[in-house]
Amino acid sequence: MTQLPTSTDKKLGLVIDLDTCVGCHACVISCKGWNTENYGAPLSDMDAYGENPSGTFLNRVHSFEVQPDNGCAQTIHFPKSCLHCEDAPCVTVCPTGASYKRSEDGIVLVNEDACIGCGLCAWACPYGARELDKAAGVMKKCTLCIDRIYNENLPEVDRIPSCVRTCPAGARHFGDLGDPNSDVSKLVAERGGMDLMPEQGTKPVNKYLPPRPKDTLQDVDADTTTMTPIATEATGFLGWLDKALEKL
Repeated sequence: MTQLPTSTDKKLGLVIDLDTCVGCHACVISCKGWNTENYGAPLSDMDAYGENPSGTFLNRVHSFEVQPDNGCAQTIHFPKSCLHCEDAPCVTVCPTGASYKRSEDGIVLVNEDACIGCGLCAWACPYGARELDKAAGVMKKCTLCIDRIYNENLPEVDRIPSCVRTCPAGARHFGDLGDPNSDVSKLVAERGGMDLMPEQGTKPVNKYLPPRPKDTLQDVDADTTTMTPIATEATGFLGWLDKALEKL
């Protein structure tokens, strides 16, 4: 079994704003394209154009309709990927040590050379964040685009996860959540960022910013005496046009 590090130098992770996410799936497409694209398009890995396409997606977006007690119904788009938990059960359950957590930045990864595809990590993960790549026979998950964030050949603006770089709504943020002075930590503090399923005790690094309350419907009494009257006769150019047409 793999041992978790007692502490990590950083806690790199994502902050996802549920108030801003529009459910466009751009993060899903860019993630698929960057990590597992094979044929020039972010398609399913197997039988992409057939009746039963299947494949691994390291990031997915789920949508829910919510009806508050007092307010308008609203749709919440909920992106979900590996949360890079501090107490990651997917790591400690791995029989070969393929699943591990890095001490330098806290990212949870899979050594595919050591993975036997047993699926124990997927069984242990309470968030359903791991998927079996049937073609490769190994488990796959979000890596926080580790090949991007440390790639000095890329412009600095691109050294962030692909999903963050692509999000058109600015709903995804990346940084060190172990640093209270980082932008992501300040954002979590200001907006009341929360853990996903904290009762599981996994201490996820990724945080979610809750959606803000939407406007409520209120009854409006229309006072007809103050309403602007609607013109009954066209004036100006339209008036001239009406008169001209009447003569035809």
